[in-house]
Amino acid sequence: MKNFIACLLLGVLSQSVWALDNADQQRLNDIQQSWAHIQYELPEPQRVAAFEQLATKASSFTHDRPALAEAWIWSGIVTSSWAGAQGGLGALGKVKDAKGDLEKALTLDPTALQGSAYTSLAALYDRVPGWPIGFGDADKAEQLLQKALQLNPDGIDSLYFWGDHLYRQKRYDQARAALQKALQAAPRQGRESADAGRRKEISALLADVNKKLD
Repeated sequence: MKNFIACLLLGVLSQSVWALDNADQQRLNDIQQSWAHIQYELPEPQRVAAFEQLATKASSFTHDRPALAEAWIWSGIVTSSWAGAQGGLGALGKVKDAKGDLEKALTLDPTALQGSAYTSLAALYDRVPGWPIGFGDADKAEQLLQKALQLNPDGIDSLYFWGDHLYRQKRYDQARAALQKALQAAPRQGRESADAGRRKEISALLADVNKKLD
């Protein structure tokens, strides 16, 4: 289960967070940029400790701003990534914590960061083992992804995770179309590292899809 959520998310968020004041926006930017650095630039053995430190910062954000959905979204993303870096069944507790954070965000504002809580939560349902070990559920993942796509039909992350879900369901033609569209997504200002990493993931998955269709 080491890599079940290692790619999460890689920054599942929008270009605009108009609901945030300047201080909140800067705090969110710092978490986002630190996440991208850890996920894409640090050697794998260093990621667990780095994500643990970042999770403390993200948790502090939710403590200070408990009514801010964006804070809960990124707490969920960081905790999920920490779990992915750790791997093994011991990471399931962190995954459940991440799930709780994302569900909290949905109760506060399901449209925050263009529905990123739906996308991130769907990724968990797609990758976590099912009952009795975990809560994984492909049908639930699809429902959440459909909601995410309603809010962000052209986003690189919503389209990537939709394509990944379709690939897992062996719906290869649909997966290819979604991934090709994801590669055409507009770049996100300030999210260059996350976008570059995501595009590599999309291209790798698209190559696998094309092999299935050959």
